Amino acid sequence: MGALRDLSISQQIGLLFLALFGVLALVTVVEVTRTIKDLTPERQELHEQFKRDLRAVWWGAVLFWISWVLGAFVATLLFGFVSFVAFREFITLTQTRRADHRSLLLAFFFVLPFQFVLAGSQRLDLFTVFIPVYVFFAIPVISAFGNDPQRFLERTSKIQWGIMVCMYGMSHAPALLLLNLPKFADRGAFMVFYLVVVVATAQIAQEVASRWLRRRPVARAISRSFSWRAWAIGAGVAAFVGALLYWATPFKPIPALVMGFIAGGTGTLGEFVMKALKRDAGVRSWGGKASVTGAVGLLDRVAPLCFSAPVFFHAVRWYFGI
Repeated sequence: MGALRDLSISQQIGLLFLALFGVLALVTVVEVTRTIKDLTPERQELHEQFKRDLRAVWWGAVLFWISWVLGAFVATLLFGFVSFVAFREFITLTQTRRADHRSLLLAFFFVLPFQFVLAGSQRLDLFTVFIPVYVFFAIPVISAFGNDPQRFLERTSKIQWGIMVCMYGMSHAPALLLLNLPKFADRGAFMVFYLVVVVATAQIAQEVASRWLRRRPVARAISRSFSWRAWAIGAGVAAFVGALLYWATPFKPIPALVMGFIAGGTGTLGEFVMKALKRDAGVRSWGGKASVTGAVGLLDRVAPLCFSAPVFFHAVRWYFGI
């Protein structure tokens, strides 16, 4: 560990990406050479889903590497683009009316870019309250000028909720990337890597635990795999992995374990909420393909990060008193 810490920042991050791409390459080779002819239809479906998830991880890793190579400005733009696509996908799943077009224009072309400008400029005071305070009150006012009271509260609430998840939540990823921590300056890439790994670990562990335990689901109409015991196992495994990765963070092992539990637990809850949204919209699974709504499944994959990133970001700020 001492030898790793003696390396320069660029060398440390370069080694991080080398390890990441090495693991992905190994998993890809194993997956390509695997024989699936003798698998049951259910196992084949799970295999295809794993392949789609693996492609998504490859794309995410490549984009993450490009954003680091090209600098903080490009990284913020990339996260902003992901936020734009995710919010567009969210809107395709919700019912809006003509009177909501002004609010949607405000969200897409002012709220989103301004929020990411605040993230990139590290204006943390305004960054943390701009959407939950100012935008929260502005959206219903703009919608009211549309002169359409039909289901007004439901329509505006959906837009507000989409902005919170897709813009406010996602904007905390580049903010974390640029956050200046004591004795950890310019190493924000490690923090984002830590967050993504523990959130992904929690999702995988919870899914495996739910299949193994076969406990009674908490909300069967929303998810047949979510139970409190499976959630606790997923968050616990994420905490353990987070403690193992303490060397890549400014935390000591015990705080790293707690942060892993917080990030993993909130991420899996975000996935659970997204399942409720899909059930409400009548979308069972996008499966990596465009649905009749025009959605492509990105929201499915980034929802855990959108939920966990702001909680993790503010937990880190609280821990260091920033």
